[in-house]
Amino acid sequence: MNPTSSPALPGSSLDAERRRRELAELADGDVVDVLVVGLGATGAGAALDAATRGLSVAAIDAHDLAFGTSRWSSKLIHGGLRYLASGQLDVAHESAVERGILMERTAPHLVRAQPFVLPLTPLVSRGQAALARAGFFAGDLLRAGARTSRGTLPRPRTLSAVETRHFAPALRPTGLRGGLLSWDGQLSDDARLVTAIARTAAAHGARILTRTRALGLRGDGALVRDELTGEELRIRARTVVNAAGVWAGGLVDDVRLRPSRGTHLVLRSEHLGRLSAGLHIPIPGETNRFVLVLPQGDGRVYVGLTDEPVDGAIPDVPEVPETDIGFLLDVLGSALAVTVRREDVVGAFAGLRPLLDTQDAEGRTADISRKHAVLTSPDGVVTVVGGKLTTYRRMAQDAVDAAVAARGLPAGACRTASLPLVGAAGPRTLAGLDVPSRLVQRYGTEAVAVHALGVEDPALARPVVPGHPVTGAELLWAVRHEGALDASDLLDRRTRIGLVPEDRATAEEAAQDALARHAQLH
Repeated sequence: MNPTSSPALPGSSLDAERRRRELAELADGDVVDVLVVGLGATGAGAALDAATRGLSVAAIDAHDLAFGTSRWSSKLIHGGLRYLASGQLDVAHESAVERGILMERTAPHLVRAQPFVLPLTPLVSRGQAALARAGFFAGDLLRAGARTSRGTLPRPRTLSAVETRHFAPALRPTGLRGGLLSWDGQLSDDARLVTAIARTAAAHGARILTRTRALGLRGDGALVRDELTGEELRIRARTVVNAAGVWAGGLVDDVRLRPSRGTHLVLRSEHLGRLSAGLHIPIPGETNRFVLVLPQGDGRVYVGLTDEPVDGAIPDVPEVPETDIGFLLDVLGSALAVTVRREDVVGAFAGLRPLLDTQDAEGRTADISRKHAVLTSPDGVVTVVGGKLTTYRRMAQDAVDAAVAARGLPAGACRTASLPLVGAAGPRTLAGLDVPSRLVQRYGTEAVAVHALGVEDPALARPVVPGHPVTGAELLWAVRHEGALDASDLLDRRTRIGLVPEDRATAEEAAQDALARHAQLH
């Protein structure tokens, strides 16, 4: 392989052949120190944390990296303002600290500062505006308390009506008094963050095994099934971390969850005009809840989110109820001059948050604490639940701490707060890369290698869907180095093409081509 198209971090490549080899090693009786079940953000984070402490690790998932909740978020790295408003000071501070770690140390290529405007429409009273303004400045104190630099997250401020419509021309001018500008962290892609965490763990020796379903957990390992072959095997481990998210309660007893559904709509950018900031649109009748309008920079805008309790069996892929879509469109209509109709919604997705069900938790799931919990079963399985995407690293640290303590494993101190993920580099290094900035925001220093694939073969440099920037080179890179095993991995998780069914159908041929190209090498 051309050295210019090689991974930035040696040993970080994941592909079908590596998966087959490492699964065979475990089938032959290799015993690992830590078995992690679930490869969302927290599970991948636990695998990285344990591996960098010098422990041997296997991490499995029944499906793919970021198959569950970790790909259905708002793509935001929150500083904890909402939790400050509800009195959860510890959660707010933890969120602000973890946001700073991601933005300044571990993943500055994937998380950037995003401006948000809260428009002061006639539906926002002056008292509500004053409360929101105070909240944003309190959020800035959180930033300072977390020691995140002013250069990373600028100061909030008040905007005039003219300035507000400059950020978002689609806002209705009638009665607009101005706006409030604030800043938070935005991910280029939540599933890409999980991929980076998992690949960094692999570089430190962790076995990352997708399509490997846990059939039953014990404190000394798990019976698993290779979903590609149907073969069953037992993975032996000294300790087990259950990070299966909303499915965690199905693997161990006495873990009760109250899943909450968050829904997002996908719109074409032209429906909302030029948006140079995200929007917080207040929900009528609510004091501290907003619908978020999130421009993605790829011709799409996400609009979310709702917070509704979910009962019954947990589906692999949650469905989006029409009631959620109607609710979000109604809130949009309360603030925009343009009309967004049902037929303008080109895609929608919903994620389930694994909130811990406590005895005193009553009422809406929106009111349940987002503080995570680490629970150890009588036979030693450590389960981590609750929390949110922003705090995945701290959740993983606490889970590994508990697992190490439960079995008395010889392990070093946690290193992940200062460990750059694959592709990470400082702002100057990233700015100096002679490749499209969009690639840098998704691949960091590896953008050079991804771009080189298109230089070597111009056919790979073309977008695979008209109007969407993802190229064939990115699909081939995902098969060679990011563990993508089929078209769904490529279109639904390594890229976000699949969020729009029409685009997904168009890109299917390119995905199959990338898989065939890689197969020719093996």
